[in-house]
Amino acid sequence: MPQPHQSPSPNIRIALPDDEEELSLLDRRTWSPLHAVHPQPRPPYPPFFDERHAPGDHLVAELDRRIVGYVRLGFPTSLACNAHVRQIQGLAVADEARGRGVGRTLIRAAVEESRRRGARRLTLRVLGHNTPARKLYEAEGFVVEGVLPEEFFLGGEYVDDVIMGRRL
Repeated sequence: MPQPHQSPSPNIRIALPDDEEELSLLDRRTWSPLHAVHPQPRPPYPPFFDERHAPGDHLVAELDRRIVGYVRLGFPTSLACNAHVRQIQGLAVADEARGRGVGRTLIRAAVEESRRRGARRLTLRVLGHNTPARKLYEAEGFVVEGVLPEEFFLGGEYVDDVIMGRRL
């Protein structure tokens, strides 16, 4: 039983097709120029799941039976010679669940799921100005493997694209 001052750990599971609406809403609510390279979503909203990102490519975090976060795992390329690498292609945590270890738990689950699926490496791309995310990834064993300087022009500023990775 958790102590009164401790938050319960989130339950992590593979996403289901029925999660699409809840995940789409979470994605829109967590949109921020700190991490997004796409414009803020506007109706009509595209489907959350698509031909490149099926429910099985997502791990969801639940607290009190509500989805409060997700991580999307994919392949960095479609090349067979690159199939041993997985890539985090999205991570979101609901505002009300921040500071409760949801992001860290999702990253750890992504590492374990990638291993389970036979990957040898896990990579990601993060915007250079997203210091909180970069610190979290570094704390979980990711290292900077490359920087694409001024790769994006966002909000009137040039922003680096930072490539991070770790062995599994």
